[in-house]
Amino acid sequence: MSKLPIIVVGGGGHAKVLIETLLYQQREIIGIVDGDVSKIGTTVLGVPVIGGDEIVFKYSIKEICLINALGSVKDTKLRQYIYEKFKQRGYWFEQVIHKSAIIASDVQLDEGVQIMAGAIIQTGTSIGSNSIINTGAVIDHDCRIGNHVHIAPGSVLSGGVEIGTGTHIGTGSVIIQSITIGSNSTIGAGSVVITHMIDGITALGVPAKIINKTSIEK
Repeated sequence: MSKLPIIVVGGGGHAKVLIETLLYQQREIIGIVDGDVSKIGTTVLGVPVIGGDEIVFKYSIKEICLINALGSVKDTKLRQYIYEKFKQRGYWFEQVIHKSAIIASDVQLDEGVQIMAGAIIQTGTSIGSNSIINTGAVIDHDCRIGNHVHIAPGSVLSGGVEIGTGTHIGTGSVIIQSITIGSNSTIGAGSVVITHMIDGITALGVPAKIINKTSIEK
């Protein structure tokens, strides 16, 4: 992690949780940028919303780092868009790791990964850039989590699970050992996944069944 001042991108509920962690870590936060102009001049936990995304470009890539504070409810496309927009201009996204998270010493965490309160990540696991392991999620040994993935609160991944790029695993889902879930897919909240899932699907239920297939190009 760097020690550069931070600009938080997005001023919603996920931003509030991230800012609480950053304040505890005594990180310097310049402010929040948000596309909703009605938020300008308001504060989140005392941190001001200072303008839209264009404010970021007033700072050199060597002066600041960014926090991607957009959450994801059903898919991660907007969060991915924001990440790639600023990466194309050379900006760096900081990791955020809550003090109560338990992370094995050999876990690999890429740029911009966010590990929230009470999460557990076991040995041999890797987590791709811009991914969220949310509150109380459990990732067991030797899992492979792609880029731009959201593992929502209370989800459990058993050993050897693989999650493709851009996939959302809904709150309280359970994925049994050695399952692969493809890219750009959504697993509904509370689902139990016992079979492999292909790219671009929505699945839910106990056990989870595919209810929709969506072209990845769309």
